[in-house]
Amino acid sequence: VFHVFASIAQFERERISERTKDGLEAARKRGRVGGRPSALTDVQKVEVRRMRDVELRSMAEIANLFRVSTKTVRRA
Repeated sequence: VFHVFASIAQFERERISERTKDGLEAARKRGRVGGRPSALTDVQKVEVRRMRDVELRSMAEIANLFRVSTKTVRRA
């Protein structure tokens, strides 16, 4: 009996996973993008890279200018 219940539960987990994947795929086709919005725009990312790599400004200074964390500046 335990094995029967376990197989039913596993089957249901697989169905939930399939429905989730199908829903995410359908949302992408409609133009929806998941996840948290970026803290910096594409233009700001270019500017951060320029300040960091060309002007050799410190990460903390750039982070204060754009009001983001130093990790965000590092990822840009």
